[in-house]
Amino acid sequence: MGKKRPDGVYIDNINPYTKIMPHIMPHRYDAMNWCKVEVSCDGIDRFIAEQHKLGKRYSYYNVVMAALVRTFAMRPSLNRFVMNRKIYQHNDITASFAVKKILKDNSEDTTVKVHFKGDETIDEVSKQMEEVIAANTGVKAYNSVDDTAKMLTNAPHFMIKLVVKLLNWLDHHNMLPASLIETSPFHNSFFITFMKSIHGDYLYHHCYDFGTTSMFIGMGREKETPVVENGEVKVGKVLTLGVVCDERFCDGLYYVNSMRLIKKLLMNPEQLLEPIDLAQYSSVNGIAKEGDKKRKLKKNKKDKKNKKDAKNVATDAETETQAAATTVIKDEE
Repeated sequence: MGKKRPDGVYIDNINPYTKIMPHIMPHRYDAMNWCKVEVSCDGIDRFIAEQHKLGKRYSYYNVVMAALVRTFAMRPSLNRFVMNRKIYQHNDITASFAVKKILKDNSEDTTVKVHFKGDETIDEVSKQMEEVIAANTGVKAYNSVDDTAKMLTNAPHFMIKLVVKLLNWLDHHNMLPASLIETSPFHNSFFITFMKSIHGDYLYHHCYDFGTTSMFIGMGREKETPVVENGEVKVGKVLTLGVVCDERFCDGLYYVNSMRLIKKLLMNPEQLLEPIDLAQYSSVNGIAKEGDKKRKLKKNKKDKKNKKDAKNVATDAETETQAAATTVIKDEE
């Protein structure tokens, strides 16, 4: 029931204002902010066409997912979550999204998770997406999420209510097993819904209070819309993302600059062809990894020992001085 979790590391050196925010807003739905990211499709269309000539096929979904993974890697403070009023840093970048097994109203859907380190290229991100989608489409495709949901919903309603309450309690007290966290689609860095795939518009989707989802992106279909370029109004194709995020661990400036980075990457997808050096990017406003914690504890113990030794030396010196003074007084007598 401590601060250690399988999916994240507790941040123990965050500033006081940020640290108190989860106590003021204990629920994720208390702290949701909405923003809209509009991006010209010219750069994406040009990039897809150029790569197609080279024998590589990328879609809008690949470009958007790669841009989001890159943004979370370059802006690591986004990759945080609040659990039981404590702020944690995710161990990796985990994306969840829903997959329709067959594109029909009455067909089943499922939710999948993909893990990233953050330095992946668009090619690596695309391959991971293709593999997980291929494994989870088709009438007979079932994964651990489907099996767990089926097993749980076969129980009476009162039992479902009790089990969900128990899981939530275990999660809040860092006792939820790693296997269940891995199965849960609600434990992730961000959740994305590809509304474009069903010809839908962007939307603002709430962040689930269960789990660790701290950002939800609703990707809509591109539209022909009036845009201003060089002081002139013309019709251009625009892609819109509806973003809902938890405000408790990042300030407004950090979020705004992160949205700008997403837009920059989507307008210049060529940057996603090369990997990045993760060592160049660090979180702001506190970060504590397990190794750092151990070193910190060891340093604190060493500092305490040094202070104790210094105090002992000072005490011995004071005793010797007092003894010498007593001797001098006796000699004078």
